[in-house]
Amino acid sequence: MSEPRNRRRGPVLLRRALVEETTTDQRLLDSHDPTDWVHTDPWRVLRIQAEFVEGFGALAELGPAIAVFGSARTRVDDPVYAVGVEVSQRLVEAGFAVITGGGPGAMEAANKGASEAGGISVGLGIELPFESGLNQWVDMGINFRYFFARKTMFVKYSQGFVVLPGGLGTLDELFEALTLVQTGKVTSFPVVLVGTDYWGGLVDWLRDTVAAQGKMSSEDLELITVTDDLQEVVDLMVAARHGRAQQPEPHRPE
Repeated sequence: MSEPRNRRRGPVLLRRALVEETTTDQRLLDSHDPTDWVHTDPWRVLRIQAEFVEGFGALAELGPAIAVFGSARTRVDDPVYAVGVEVSQRLVEAGFAVITGGGPGAMEAANKGASEAGGISVGLGIELPFESGLNQWVDMGINFRYFFARKTMFVKYSQGFVVLPGGLGTLDELFEALTLVQTGKVTSFPVVLVGTDYWGGLVDWLRDTVAAQGKMSSEDLELITVTDDLQEVVDLMVAARHGRAQQPEPHRPE
């Protein structure tokens, strides 16, 4: 007997005929009636607020953590899968928790490596039309309705990003992180791309086209490290953690 069709809607699990054809994000962004917001958007604020409260409450005591991104389409027999497992094991051994999007593929590999190494394996899931649910290696899982709430959790509770080969979702997270670092919204935040063959063309384009035409500063390329050396990945994350520990506490108004 095949598994029934299912979807998470925040903390709620729906199956079979109760599965809706649209997602919460889609209904928020795809309103065609100009008066819809009068009746629905103020109430959505409460749901959005609840997602932030639940995320902050669950992750507040997580400790140092690194987010690992990569394609949900990565197969178990793909060498990238093994890389995801190993880099997460090394991060755990260095004292980090590992946070992923909680899905299959490279995310599953990272969660597996963290869990098998005895570390904290976190999955931040998202409601999607083709959702498959959190993978079995997630030890702490949170399902989000809204992408922007989920993205906030990645940046707030991660001390760096490790980016395995991936597609549009991975690129979205990558460039959002780079923008936050470039604009000074986050500091001491290393972004490491694992796989020189995969990422080399992107970096070449950023240098030879985007920076060459003055659309970005050439110094911004220094925000990215591209490597195949997993120990270098871990060393960069540890160095950033030490750098943060040595920074003075910011002044907070009374």
